[in-house]
Amino acid sequence: MKKQLIYILGTLLLLLAACTEKDATVSPDKVKGSASDVKTVDENSNEKVDRHAETEKDGNERIAEEATEPLYELNPETYAIEPIGDANPKVVLLTIDDAPDKQALEMARTLKELEAPAIFFVNGHFLTTDEKKTVLKEIHDMGFMIGNHTKTHANLKAISVEQQREEILTVNDTVEEVIGERPVFFRAPFGVNTDFSKTLAEQDGMLLMNWSFGYDWEKKYMDADALADIMVNTEFLRDGANLLMHDREWTAEALEKIVVGLRGKGYELVDPSTIKVAGE
Repeated sequence: MKKQLIYILGTLLLLLAACTEKDATVSPDKVKGSASDVKTVDENSNEKVDRHAETEKDGNERIAEEATEPLYELNPETYAIEPIGDANPKVVLLTIDDAPDKQALEMARTLKELEAPAIFFVNGHFLTTDEKKTVLKEIHDMGFMIGNHTKTHANLKAISVEQQREEILTVNDTVEEVIGERPVFFRAPFGVNTDFSKTLAEQDGMLLMNWSFGYDWEKKYMDADALADIMVNTEFLRDGANLLMHDREWTAEALEKIVVGLRGKGYELVDPSTIKVAGE
């Protein structure tokens, strides 16, 4: 009798276990978080990620566009650099003419070390050899803008229209060949423009630029200390001043003192790429 009871009890336990196992086996499509549900969640998440990526992309494009908006413009009467909006007005622009003669590369390296931006205005007669073209490319690759200063440094008022065209456009063509872009600034030799040169420069996308002051061609300033002193302490130094210098030995020697002196007076050196140019 006792054995029969044990047998019956064991049978009942087996039946109970089988029933429990059957209830626990649920169809996959009824399980929360099943493969089909996970797929839907993933798709929703991906859509959210895609929307976020698009928003971030739009934001980056907007920031990039704002970053390329010009901060300064050139006064066509005084050739001073003037702020657009709330840009810092206490700036000066450094420019180096007659490059690349003998000192331009050294001057560019000095300015690069000082983190001082500038425009190098080039003459075509210095770009007739591969060596000088390599120098030009190196100056550009250091981050400096390249401007057009004509082919032979001729007085534009003393030559014909066709000669003016050659003086200006051949330099643009050569510069583009070397660095991959055409100059956006034009400075006529002696600051002398003609109606034709003004029109041609504008047609080729260049902004006419003269200067506020410069001294390194005067005999008494063909000395580094004297030049550095006058460039920093001249009565013509003011907000937006457009500083003219040349590819000269004494100017190269004075350059660091000039930059340090200008900054000591609270001037920021304006980045030429932030200046509004023709067509903008």
